[in-house]
Amino acid sequence: MPRVTENVEWPGEPAIRPNETTVPTMLCSSVEETCAFYEALGFEAIYKQTKPYVYLAMRWSGFQLHFVATPKDLDPAREDLGACLVMVDAVAPYHAAFVAAMRRAYGKVLSSGRPRITRYRPGASRFTLVDPSGNSIIFIQRDEPAELEYGGSKQLTGLAKALDNARILREFKNDDLQAFRALKSAVRRHSADAPVVERALALCHLVDLATALGEPAAPWLEDLRGLELSAEDRRRIESELGHLPGLQDWLP
Repeated sequence: MPRVTENVEWPGEPAIRPNETTVPTMLCSSVEETCAFYEALGFEAIYKQTKPYVYLAMRWSGFQLHFVATPKDLDPAREDLGACLVMVDAVAPYHAAFVAAMRRAYGKVLSSGRPRITRYRPGASRFTLVDPSGNSIIFIQRDEPAELEYGGSKQLTGLAKALDNARILREFKNDDLQAFRALKSAVRRHSADAPVVERALALCHLVDLATALGEPAAPWLEDLRGLELSAEDRRRIESELGHLPGLQDWLP
């Protein structure tokens, strides 16, 4: 991240001290839906106005999100209306807090459609909340490496490369659908030559992705349970995917 600047001074003017606060203003397609979603997560509505123009301000912990009306020609389904980066010391507690709030409010974790929260893999440095209007609130760990490892290693081939690309699509691009499509194709093309543990990892991801996307998971689950896994294979799978709910029920 960029280094904080020193005090700025201009001749004859008082120094500008780098202690500003910025508040993002994003687009809101429905004040009621937006307010209900954020309040379900524990946010407080500190300002709410619908006339003569829309303005909504939500507060949680030490930051605020502000919203104005969405122009009529913009489609929230595109999920490109706006975004906000929230820099924090550690992302895991934030993800856990929002997941717990979703379970209390909705009876489940919203992992597909709009609104939703992206999955969090232990050790990851970011996750995303997508609100009903398609805004992305991205929580990022402050000490996230300046040079992130985005995959694409030239040493990886076949199914291992597809697994690496799927990780990037899910964790950094928030594109579960493309990850699902890529893994389906890779499993068809490379399963015969891949180690059993890689096939199991790919099938676990497909079960999880299918569940998140509302697709049938049974075919991938059946293939997964048909594999013969060694104790070492299971340890690797649990190490990499132990954060997935239901993993122990999926494995043979």
